[in-house]
Amino acid sequence: MRVTKAQAQANRAHIVETASALFRERGFDGIGVADLMAAAGFTHGGFYKHFGSKADLMAEACAAGLSRSVQDSDGIGLVGFFEHYVSRAHRDDRSTGCTLSALCGDAARQPQEVKNTFGDGLAQMFAVLERGAAKLDDAAQQDVRAIVIGKMAQAVGAIILSRACPDDSPLADEILEVCRSAILESLAPPVEE
Repeated sequence: MRVTKAQAQANRAHIVETASALFRERGFDGIGVADLMAAAGFTHGGFYKHFGSKADLMAEACAAGLSRSVQDSDGIGLVGFFEHYVSRAHRDDRSTGCTLSALCGDAARQPQEVKNTFGDGLAQMFAVLERGAAKLDDAAQQDVRAIVIGKMAQAVGAIILSRACPDDSPLADEILEVCRSAILESLAPPVEE
């Protein structure tokens, strides 16, 4: 039975979405093409009808995950973003959480196309967060990009460090609490005397 062009596109999108979740959950090296295709409900042989290589799929899956993170972050403001981002719920939900905190370390060791995808995703995320910085005081507005980059690096680092601890570790929660509090405190408007 011949697959229509529309069905082939839908199949590819499903493979990309499945790969995006599995890569965030297990890392790029934590799942092979055969297992990934089986999880998506397809045979291993069908992979090369859709992608030239695993690196092609990695780049496309990361672009999809990063795009979704950017869309989910748009319009919630810095405080809302960081309250959610540096939370136990986000820490524990690897497969649907942020691609940055799940795969930045892996991406650093991948082909250029994957690094390019991450660079583009970071730029988009920074732009969304910069727009969400409308409530910062005038002095902070001048340095909004630097503030966004610093806070995002702290948030991603907090998730990575917390995930490195055992799930039931008090240290995992302490890392999140300390970093979330520091980020939110630094974003609070100054108290007038």
